Amino acid sequence: MAEEFQGLDFEQPIVELENRIAELKKISNNPANKDGIPQVNVNAEIKTLEEKCHTLKHDIYSNLIPAQRVKFARHPKRPYSLDYINLIFTDFTELHGDRNFSDDKALIAGFALLDGEPVAILAQQKGRTLQENMERNFGSMHPEGYRKALRIMKLAEKFNRPVISFIDTMGAYPGIGAEERGQGEAIARNLREMSIVETPIICIVIGEGGSGGALGIGVTDKILMLENAYYSVISPEGCASILFHDATKYAEAAEAMKITAPDLLKLKVIDEIVTEPLGGANKDINLTAENMKKAFIKNLSALKKMKIPELLKARYKKYRSIGNFTENKKSKKED
Repeated sequence: MAEEFQGLDFEQPIVELENRIAELKKISNNPANKDGIPQVNVNAEIKTLEEKCHTLKHDIYSNLIPAQRVKFARHPKRPYSLDYINLIFTDFTELHGDRNFSDDKALIAGFALLDGEPVAILAQQKGRTLQENMERNFGSMHPEGYRKALRIMKLAEKFNRPVISFIDTMGAYPGIGAEERGQGEAIARNLREMSIVETPIICIVIGEGGSGGALGIGVTDKILMLENAYYSVISPEGCASILFHDATKYAEAAEAMKITAPDLLKLKVIDEIVTEPLGGANKDINLTAENMKKAFIKNLSALKKMKIPELLKARYKKYRSIGNFTENKKSKKED
């Protein structure tokens, strides 16, 4: 039997309190010991600890630093794309293959109904077990995955179906075979084609949003992001290795890169944050899925009212306007 996950490092005070509460509840459910002597009433202590635990959760989860949000995005119990697809959509029909080389299982693609309306779905999928992760390639797509995504997008365009894209990847697969089959070209082609595809597109970053691996299915009209996801050109560890020559300084790198949802919303890289329950999406996947569904319906409703030329113009303007910079206007000192 696999060892039960005991929480992230910064969650340990919460885990300890919850374990103590569970022990006391077990005692309260057993009113007498083997000698028939009544146990001490612990209900008051349970109530006190529950209040303390709630306050502690609020204090910890409301003040997460970027490195802690990255850990949340990689949480082993965090819901993956298929979990949300099964809760949000109906009549999902998966389509396979890129009509060229093979079927990349790191990408799930097909058509479904969103509140009765037909939509196309692109979704990067990780695995729960080692075997599943080997099949899904840990959510890292090959070139054929990006070509499959483009095939589905072209079908959606042909039949006037909006596209919803789920991003959750460390990055595109960097292996020799993927490079030989045109990894860079496949991603670049998707970037170009998604910028002009004539149908509304929405993407949501649900966990990790890594580099070109995410962008290959992420050029959209609206970019949503779960509260505890991250979106970045490189992982914090990779950035720390390059800039500081020390991967252990990932927390400092994560802070500097501005990769969290609040930072990216402020910088206008994303358009909306989808809230998660206190403690992360894994605490209540149904509530997270409901929040996500409402965001999809609201944004698609607005996008579908736009004519295609207007939609494409707005999409172009969106990406041209991303970016913030400052200039140092100090005058040069004369020698």
